[in-house]
Amino acid sequence: MIIDPWSSQKYEYEKLFETFGIERFDENIWKNLPNPPFFFRRNIVFGHRDFQRVSHAIGKNAPWAILTGLMPSGKMHLGHKIVIDQVIYYQSIGADITIAVADIESYATRGYSLKEAKKIAIEEYILNYIALGLKPCRIYFQSKNEMVKDLGYLLAKKANMSQVNAIYGFTGSTNMAHVFAPFIQTGDILHVQMEKYGGTRPTLVPVGADQDPHIRFCRDMADAHRLYSIIPKEGKVGVFIKNDEQVSELLDAAEAVVQKMGKVLERKDDYKALYIQVDDLFELDQKLARIEREYDGYGFVAPSSTYHRFISGLDGNKMSSSRPQHALFLTDPPEDVKKKLWAAKTGGAQSAEEQKKNGGKPEQCMIYELFTYGLMEDDNGLKEIYRQCREGELLCGHCKKRAYQLLEEFLNTLKEKREQAKDELKEYVG
Repeated sequence: MIIDPWSSQKYEYEKLFETFGIERFDENIWKNLPNPPFFFRRNIVFGHRDFQRVSHAIGKNAPWAILTGLMPSGKMHLGHKIVIDQVIYYQSIGADITIAVADIESYATRGYSLKEAKKIAIEEYILNYIALGLKPCRIYFQSKNEMVKDLGYLLAKKANMSQVNAIYGFTGSTNMAHVFAPFIQTGDILHVQMEKYGGTRPTLVPVGADQDPHIRFCRDMADAHRLYSIIPKEGKVGVFIKNDEQVSELLDAAEAVVQKMGKVLERKDDYKALYIQVDDLFELDQKLARIEREYDGYGFVAPSSTYHRFISGLDGNKMSSSRPQHALFLTDPPEDVKKKLWAAKTGGAQSAEEQKKNGGKPEQCMIYELFTYGLMEDDNGLKEIYRQCREGELLCGHCKKRAYQLLEEFLNTLKEKREQAKDELKEYVG
């Protein structure tokens, strides 16, 4: 099974746990975070890789970063909003936010010129991000960031075509700009740990399931360039040197760190290893990563990630800019919204009488899904709609009218804020 980050495929989320090792993002993961938002409470964010590293930093009030990106290849719809909802939440609890405009990837994989990509990025995405509540942060274009491009090229030294093809399914006909796009993304994700942008620290990338190949590839690249390897086993921890240069010096440096954090049990220079006891492996990993930079290493901490479910289009398939009649865009006028909502797929019965008798199926209803994805903020109100629908007390027309009222208010307010955001752009885009 290969996940294609550039396709519009739908996913069986359970298979992602089994096939790719994504971990479940349940209440045990998010319950200690401040004011858990709706996308956690409603299981919209369903999976993660190494989120514990981020929650550890939050708990210790230590620095951590968010790197997210936008693909300027179409209009922004409600499905795109879930990413920026997360970013705004993380910003509110202390994350340092960086947003990459993937104009190189848009050029390589979608055929947009850099000029076209810039126009779409600003008018359709960045202005909406600001209008939705994003505070000043750093937004950059891949094509203008030399560090990102250089880093992507340098990190590529420890990748090969077999590895890249296995992850992405590239073929002999794939254009080489497309092949290099994942390396640019690796530069995007990891460059926020360079000293210029904040140094070694946990980095979270919130994405849809379709972007997991980029996360796996980036984690592999970060690990491939590490000088230390940390392996917990049977009540102790092994710290190993991964190369054959400066082994004694690297062991000395690691030993000095461990003695301040825990206990050195044994040192074996022939095996390039320390066996230790420490309680805080996350802190140890970061300290060792910083040491690596003194020995010409990159010292990148492997990025963490979360995965969210995609909102459905109004016909029940994936919401996509390429199917405008079934997508709700943040710039849609009210009359278009109304027309689309009235044509939306619902979980209602064939007739009002039948629905009153047997009830509806909200889990199959696109209007109910809109409520779930933040259109209705109150959890109790959402549960009540579910109950009333299941018991036949609520008809589809009522829900469509309610959805339209909420969307009309939201989109009109957003339009006003988008106009105000034009004066604030310079605080974000550098």
